[in-house]
Amino acid sequence: MVSLLFAITSLFYATVGQAGGTAFLSLMAFSGMPSTEMRPTALALNIVVATYSTWLFNRNKVVDWIILRPLLLSSMPTALAGGFLVLGEHIYKTVTGIVLLLASAVMIMRRGRAADRVCETPLVASVGIGAVLGLVSGLTGVGGGVFLAPTLIALNLASPKQTTALSPPFILANSTVSFVAALFAGQFPSSDLALYAISALGGAVAGTVIGLKWLSQTAIRFILVAVLLVAGIQLVRA
Repeated sequence: MVSLLFAITSLFYATVGQAGGTAFLSLMAFSGMPSTEMRPTALALNIVVATYSTWLFNRNKVVDWIILRPLLLSSMPTALAGGFLVLGEHIYKTVTGIVLLLASAVMIMRRGRAADRVCETPLVASVGIGAVLGLVSGLTGVGGGVFLAPTLIALNLASPKQTTALSPPFILANSTVSFVAALFAGQFPSSDLALYAISALGGAVAGTVIGLKWLSQTAIRFILVAVLLVAGIQLVRA
């Protein structure tokens, strides 16, 4: 049942260029997975899903590496540092719960669809955004894409279409370094990781290819926000 939920979640997120780290953490919270396994498992699933999406978008030459390069250069070191930090179970659940609640708020507010990027991305802004999101990714395992896209759109630094292609490589790079750091810190993913990974990848492929024809973007956002809210509240109260 959990594997099926991973596949469905991955399908939803793939339609907007996301790996699904926030929802993966939500599902793991619902299933009662130990906090020591939640972060590395979420990061590993991010890597699997984002690898496929990055390959697909890069093959179609839609990734704007000019925007992405400074974000990666600043986020990867902080993601690595965050991955080495092991928070106590209560602190981890509280921090992750707050991040999920913030993610739900971001998704609620993300309504408009700007046309094209009209502002050149300031280097200082890119470095700052990347550093903060990298640290959050490393500490919690969310990947950072769910915050990257609305941040770039809100600051008019990228269009929705651009952010859809920017998110997967950003998630892939930060999740990879965070995962390696988490392993060195003594945290290991769930023994069912292979099954979860196959399910998540299947969902990502389906979501990317068919574009989720049977649900509107509003319906998808509503479902995901509900999951994030409930899981966030559950973790904060744990």
